[in-house]
Amino acid sequence: MEADKFYTLPKLPYDYGALKPYISEEQLKLHHQKHHQAYVNGANAIYEKFDKARKENADFDVKATLKELSFHLGGFKLHNLFWENLAPAGKGGGGMPKGALAEALDAEFGKFDRFKKEFTQAATGAEGSGWAALTFCKKTGRPLIMQIEKHNTNVFPGFGIIMVLDVWEHAYYLDYKNDRAKFVDAFWNIVNWDEIAKRFDHIRK
Repeated sequence: MEADKFYTLPKLPYDYGALKPYISEEQLKLHHQKHHQAYVNGANAIYEKFDKARKENADFDVKATLKELSFHLGGFKLHNLFWENLAPAGKGGGGMPKGALAEALDAEFGKFDRFKKEFTQAATGAEGSGWAALTFCKKTGRPLIMQIEKHNTNVFPGFGIIMVLDVWEHAYYLDYKNDRAKFVDAFWNIVNWDEIAKRFDHIRK
């Protein structure tokens, strides 16, 4: 198979132990090497199914297969964004946003603490497995919080994603057991606001 027609697991922009104590090395390795890899493998398997069926002019369950592909592609893409919007505490992670991103959040939410509160509620309140995400609406010029179920439900079509937080249990269970709220609280110490600001600048132009 041609490599550029399939997905590969991206390398992390930091070492596995770099996000301690907020995410342990063991937890990060499991999340990246096992769970993210599973979405890579799942998407690639479906592409191979497409190729085989079309080569042999064979039928397959299109509805079920496309739904499954949406799940795996959502997982692949959201994890890519997640790794990049994290950074070691004190070395790019934590603190508060600056510049145009900070101004946009203040204009929409009144102040950063209000944004943080609503985003935290979106993350802790996700039913089952899902994500909290910050997006931007070009039509209105407003940043919006999006609560995603699984990887692919309740997504605002066409809205660029600025920041994501994975609240599947596989993201935190080794470190925080079933205490999702504690994991979400820890997340704010390792947010890479510089990367998120770059995404914001790119998406709004």
